[in-house]
Amino acid sequence: MTSLRDLISPERAELPTAPFARWASILFSLSVLTFLLSLAASQAFLAAASVAYVVHLFHDHPPIKFPPVKLPLALFCLTTVLSLAWAANPTVGWFAVRKLVLFLILLLAVNLVVSAGHLVMLYRALFLESALTGLVAAGQFIRQYRAVRALHPGRVYFYMTATRIHGFMGHWMHFGGQQMLMYSALVAFLLLGVRRAKDSRAIWFAIAGIVALSIILNFTRGVWLGCFVATVYLVGRSKSRWLWALPVLVIAGYLAAPGLVRRRVAILRHPASDPALSIRFEMWHAGLRMIERHPWVGVGPDNITEVYPLYLPPGRAPEVGYHEHLHDNFIQFGAERGLPCLGAWIWLMATLVVQAWKIRRRLATDPAGSRLVWLVDGAIAGWLALMVEGCFEFNFGTSPVLMLFLFVAATPYVVELGTMTSDE
Repeated sequence: MTSLRDLISPERAELPTAPFARWASILFSLSVLTFLLSLAASQAFLAAASVAYVVHLFHDHPPIKFPPVKLPLALFCLTTVLSLAWAANPTVGWFAVRKLVLFLILLLAVNLVVSAGHLVMLYRALFLESALTGLVAAGQFIRQYRAVRALHPGRVYFYMTATRIHGFMGHWMHFGGQQMLMYSALVAFLLLGVRRAKDSRAIWFAIAGIVALSIILNFTRGVWLGCFVATVYLVGRSKSRWLWALPVLVIAGYLAAPGLVRRRVAILRHPASDPALSIRFEMWHAGLRMIERHPWVGVGPDNITEVYPLYLPPGRAPEVGYHEHLHDNFIQFGAERGLPCLGAWIWLMATLVVQAWKIRRRLATDPAGSRLVWLVDGAIAGWLALMVEGCFEFNFGTSPVLMLFLFVAATPYVVELGTMTSDE
């Protein structure tokens, strides 16, 4: 495998010559490289990179590049801010408004990732970090399983699914969402971009195995489904004749899986007996009532908890569980911020994937860009995974997942700009 120095040296030589731009690029790279390790560190590096880039803009007056999503993104931000004015508790809603700053990742990525080689280096480092956090999570699983078996031998499934492995993140949903996005990019790399050297392929496949194992042990079924959809897309893109084998592999994997995994899947046949499913049905019905009563502005960002009991059937108490969001991106934005905001978000997401598809088609016919198509396919697969999992989880509202997704979503534009620069 390529050494760390070999990975970094060529990209270090390509860094911008302007000092503020150079530091902004370095700081943004550090932010990306800490996405999977520490939310506080990644956001601190992101803030520092933003300051350095703003100073660079005033000092050196460079042209500003931005993905062609400005209008839907502006409408999404505007409708989010407007919905705050009608919130039951505007104070708590400011957190969602401040989170809009994270969309700077789109701007910084296309301006500070200086070449396709720089981008590939970041992805390879993220693959290694994803494997590292997968190993940490596997260790957490082993410790938790032993403790539960000793203390609660008759309720192993309950305790193993009530509190799950989380790697370096504070919550298993953050960990699962991030690993899902990295899995999508890693499978794209293995099927479409990995070098032909046998030792290199073996190492990368081992890394992918660790990441996949950590996703299985995470016990988050929405993440499993998102990974499956991403795999279907990537196999169809690279080896379409093998698509028929995927259902066979899924069935074989289910039969060979440990009892906890099989039970996690089998319980889907009895949703009333699964609190994670029954509470979602309650939340979705409550969210639809919020949309019906407040179609234009919603109940306010982060105000679901404030008003949730008001939208349940009369005399019914909320089911015990987590009620701070509605476990669905579409219902969440409609209920929280209104249908105009939901429409802007759908427009934004559709624009991201349509533009990525167009870039992929252009790169496929370009000899210089065809070797980097895997990056774009990985971004499309990640988009599919996020959207599918987002039908069961408000993954767009969690900062660790959102930050990584925005970097992934910017990847096609970075690839296209990098190949254009290399051609020049």
